[in-house]
Amino acid sequence: MSLEHFETMDTFILLSMVNMKIRDEFGDLDSLVRFYDIDKTKLVEKLAEAGFEYLAEAKQFR
Repeated sequence: MSLEHFETMDTFILLSMVNMKIRDEFGDLDSLVRFYDIDKTKLVEKLAEAGFEYLAEAKQFR
């Protein structure tokens, strides 16, 4: 499953995928959004609506 259509994805599946891809493939959120050419603000807002925020020092959404 790809992240290009993250806006229509289930939030909890999206959270899991983003955290896994940051951990295993990209190292940080900026690299992930650049690779997939997605809007970082929209991604962060979608996850924030479900109560998650990106913690840069932990390199994951919690």
